[in-house]
Amino acid sequence: MLEVSPIRAFYDNYFWLFREKTSHECGIVDPGDAGPVISYLEANDLELSVILITHHHADHTGGISALRERFDMPVYGPESPNIPEITYPMRDGDIIDVLDTTFRIIEIPGHTLDHIAYHADGLNGQDAILFCGDTLFAGGCGRVFEGTHAMMHQSLKKLADLAGETKVFCAHEYTMANLAFANAVTPESSTLKQRMEVEQERRNRDIPTVPTSIRIELETNPFLRCSEKEIIEAASAYSGKALNSAEDVFAVIRSWKDNF
Repeated sequence: MLEVSPIRAFYDNYFWLFREKTSHECGIVDPGDAGPVISYLEANDLELSVILITHHHADHTGGISALRERFDMPVYGPESPNIPEITYPMRDGDIIDVLDTTFRIIEIPGHTLDHIAYHADGLNGQDAILFCGDTLFAGGCGRVFEGTHAMMHQSLKKLADLAGETKVFCAHEYTMANLAFANAVTPESSTLKQRMEVEQERRNRDIPTVPTSIRIELETNPFLRCSEKEIIEAASAYSGKALNSAEDVFAVIRSWKDNF
């Protein structure tokens, strides 16, 4: 069974360390800084054997070179000139086997043009898991920096189509801010309010609110609900015009969140 643990870094980043519970070998997702990773490895007597990268931003890639100098391991990531440390460039639909786990690559551009996710489907007794970087967050989604709103909406639809029990490991602790915005969009949602209480209790005890799940996000994340009447009405009211497509709704609420 794959065990996934957070390594906290910077102000709100999570680098995700994964391994089989009985193994000393492990992998790391998006190590923006080598220091916290090395400290964790030494404290837990672990050997790093693979790096997975979702996109090129420095808080996700800054530790690659130092880690490779120390451990000399493969680095999987998007086919991107922005990440020269990648040794195995990945494209949509590619399959990789690392640490006895099979991941399928999903291209999810929008936040950046080179963004990918790693999805394990939960077969053979494993949990279904998703490492999605800065595209889908607990209660929200990433800013659209390099792509278009339509592109980001399509990327999120790909992730929303995954099995509901899929555990979602995003890269930042943004949950309470995201849920505050979700509450502005859907202030009558009792399901959302219940989630806010649960997540706030976790934060009060300094417990990560991640992983979330696809099912929870479909219930409470407005960015995955752009075809639903409640979200359409809120976005139309905010924009001051009738909105006719889910892509238009997404563009409005993403811009709304940018200025929230």
